[in-house]
Amino acid sequence: MDYVFNMNEILEMAEQIERNGAAFYRNAAKGISDFQSSELLLELAQMEDQHEKTFASLRIQLSEDEKTSAVFDPDGEAVLYLRALADTRVFFKKKIDTGAMEEILKEALTAEKDSIVFYLGMKELVPEQSGKAKIDSIIKEEMGHIKILGKKLVELKK
Repeated sequence: MDYVFNMNEILEMAEQIERNGAAFYRNAAKGISDFQSSELLLELAQMEDQHEKTFASLRIQLSEDEKTSAVFDPDGEAVLYLRALADTRVFFKKKIDTGAMEEILKEALTAEKDSIVFYLGMKELVPEQSGKAKIDSIIKEEMGHIKILGKKLVELKK
């Protein structure tokens, strides 16, 4: 089956990625002993929570065209496919040293970069009338995380 997605499906997946990210940061915060590092991770988790709310709000505002599936999919395979991708490609459960802030930040940077690559790929699968341009706002949010994480990683290495 060829997959063509609408903006509603992409935003649903974005919400799941943000939930996964928040869980990643909260789990990492539990394993780190440094208070400031733990607070940073919890702050990043809250950012992910806020992004999830932003994407949910965007979903509510979608037009009918942006919610309408571009292909006949009576079994909902497209959404299942997106959920599987969201749960296995970005912020999936990995074995990392949650006691080492540098490792946590490196993994988080990799996940954020993966999410951008993923959204760029998804952008090619969304027709213009289904909200393709809105994917740029998702990418911009993820780029903001990369800036924060990169800055913190540089500070840590000083």
